[in-house]
Amino acid sequence: MRAVSPVRIQTLSAYPSGRFKDLVTAMRFRFPSEMRAWQIIAKVIEYSRKQRMGPFLLFFMVFMLRNVESMMNSYFATPSVALLMQKHKPKTIPPGYKAHYFPQVIDHFNHHPQGSKVFYQKYLMNKKYWHKGAPIFVYTGNEGHIDSFAQNTGFLLDIAPKFHALIVFIEHRFYGESMPFGNKSYNSVKYLGYMNTGQALADFAFLITSLKQNLSSEASPVVVFGGSHGGSLAAWFRLKYPHIAIGALASSAPILQFITPPDSFDAAVSKDYKDVSLNCYNVIRGCWDELDSYSNNTHSLLELTDTFKSCKIVGSTYYVGSWLNAAFIYTAMANYPTKANLLKPLPAYPVQEMCKIIDEYPKGASKLNRAFAAASLYYNYSGTQTCFDLEDESYIEGIRGWDWQTCTEMIIPLSSSKESMLKKYSYNYTLHAEACKRRYGVTPRPYQMTTEYGGIGIEKVLKRFGSNIIFSSGMQDPWSRGSVLKNISASIVALVTEKGAHHLDLRAATNEDPDWLIMQRKQEVEIMQKWIDEYYEDYKQA
Repeated sequence: MRAVSPVRIQTLSAYPSGRFKDLVTAMRFRFPSEMRAWQIIAKVIEYSRKQRMGPFLLFFMVFMLRNVESMMNSYFATPSVALLMQKHKPKTIPPGYKAHYFPQVIDHFNHHPQGSKVFYQKYLMNKKYWHKGAPIFVYTGNEGHIDSFAQNTGFLLDIAPKFHALIVFIEHRFYGESMPFGNKSYNSVKYLGYMNTGQALADFAFLITSLKQNLSSEASPVVVFGGSHGGSLAAWFRLKYPHIAIGALASSAPILQFITPPDSFDAAVSKDYKDVSLNCYNVIRGCWDELDSYSNNTHSLLELTDTFKSCKIVGSTYYVGSWLNAAFIYTAMANYPTKANLLKPLPAYPVQEMCKIIDEYPKGASKLNRAFAAASLYYNYSGTQTCFDLEDESYIEGIRGWDWQTCTEMIIPLSSSKESMLKKYSYNYTLHAEACKRRYGVTPRPYQMTTEYGGIGIEKVLKRFGSNIIFSSGMQDPWSRGSVLKNISASIVALVTEKGAHHLDLRAATNEDPDWLIMQRKQEVEIMQKWIDEYYEDYKQA
């Protein structure tokens, strides 16, 4: 498919465009998600015969099916740092941890034969500093392989000696090695139906309870931790299972993103760059018009291939835009004050470094060229790349799982703002729902999460109901706009830092950490110490 020349594609596009659009869209969503590529192609051939299509039109349809698939994946996907971590990092267990597997029930809420079967849920454990009766710190795993989260969450290991804590990282069902139906787990909606937040939280509850019993340490207090979606899970776990966890540290937890203005994420990304340099912001904002001036013909695509140092001939301006957009978004999320390698190796304050590249670029250069130079910092800070794969569609472990979640309960509407520097886009629930229906046969439930865990007016509810939750956020992180940014009560507190980024506080401490980050972590430790002291005092009096 990739060998099709731009000339041939342009020739084929002479067919009526409306027919192509309707035909390809209808064909793509007529196939169940379980079908293999050869089955889809067979269906295309059968359909082409009925429609009396010529061979070139048939060939173009198969080509388009491949591209529609990738574009629909990007449409469904809410930016997920966790999934990109799986793609760019080796999955190795960090030193000091040992992998274990817990026999977990597939369905915690219904009693039927299939749901009563068990699967083996992976969790990591570090007992180096622990003694019986001491606290247990649990990371509530989110959308990815648990090894990656343990590698990037050094805070728990840093504070474990002070508390003599046992550290446990639990993998989320349907991710990593924790597949309820093995290699078939993503093959059918009858399996995917067991993948939801309620089941995942119940997994954590049963595993933690069983672990405490097996360790003969039922009296050990449990504090849950999580970052990003894992942070939301930690907060929800504390609300749902207060008898199991005495408190939660929810870092960069966008529990209110479901009801936050859709353009808030985009506006936050743009603000990060605009605060550094107005010129930088304007250059990135203006590069999209320059990109749109290119057409998908041979000359334009070859020119873009050269400009963006693509390893292969660029097949569409769509891929160039997506490549640029991803660089600016993920750099904002990982705008850490020290060198880091969350997704890719990046310098300290990478947004500032990107803008420095743009501002110091030779005069007379196009905005698109300057945007490319800045984006190259994200993709090639290490200097090892000789070319870029702009159409990288390599498999990201877990993408089908997150796609399912965004089609069922994790309905997070995102759109661009009026002042956005990013490529303009809008959210359309109707189109999203129709696509999910065709893809999985399900209709998204946009109010599922807010009905189960709260949303509008949550501060009034939690003020009287909840307790012992730390919501930590960094305003450099675009997801911060969907988190809790003000104290709700004396024990549900928001620790907000102006220069913090995506769950920065959960990363391991370094010698280069700024004072404000050191202070934030110190506050978190002091609050958790208070929870634990109160727990032991109450336990003695019981």
